[in-house]
Amino acid sequence: MKTFTDRQMEIINAAIDLIADKGIQQMTIKNLSLKIGFAEGAIYRHFDSKIEILLGILAIFKDNKNSALKQVQSSTKADALTKLQTLFQERFAHFKANPAIAAVIFSEEIFQNDKRLSEEVFRIMQESQDIVRGVIKNGQKTGQMRTDISAKQLSLLITGALRLIVTQWRLSGFAFDLQKEGRQLWKSIKQIVTK
Repeated sequence: MKTFTDRQMEIINAAIDLIADKGIQQMTIKNLSLKIGFAEGAIYRHFDSKIEILLGILAIFKDNKNSALKQVQSSTKADALTKLQTLFQERFAHFKANPAIAAVIFSEEIFQNDKRLSEEVFRIMQESQDIVRGVIKNGQKTGQMRTDISAKQLSLLITGALRLIVTQWRLSGFAFDLQKEGRQLWKSIKQIVTK
């Protein structure tokens, strides 16, 4: 888990707010300094670049996501299908509460020109798929989930569907209830994964 100073967290939170208000393209050091009332040089004392701030946002998202996913995954009281549903719905709740995070995570255009950003987003995606795949494998072992489709393919269907709905929500200007759509989507996914 990466740790940040209080000032770095202030800058990261201001960047998240700026992205939420004006979009990822407007998240510049100049706009950020205007938002928080710091000189640009003051921001550069805490982060070397805009990329470093975006990496900070990704690190916070990753820590939050991993903590929530591992908590669900390690629950001994829930069966695999319940865990999968909880994982799925927790992600929708998190994105609804933090729309700027969705703008950062699902903005492929900002990652095309920076290898560190693209590698970090790829790692986050892989970790999510690994956790989902593990839950599905357990569900397959217990006979709760279908085995005629591999856990890898089912995890791709689930994470891909989640990503598509969140991207549509973001691109629509958050025009629909993300959690409601997520609940509807879960009903279909449940039919796909269960025997």
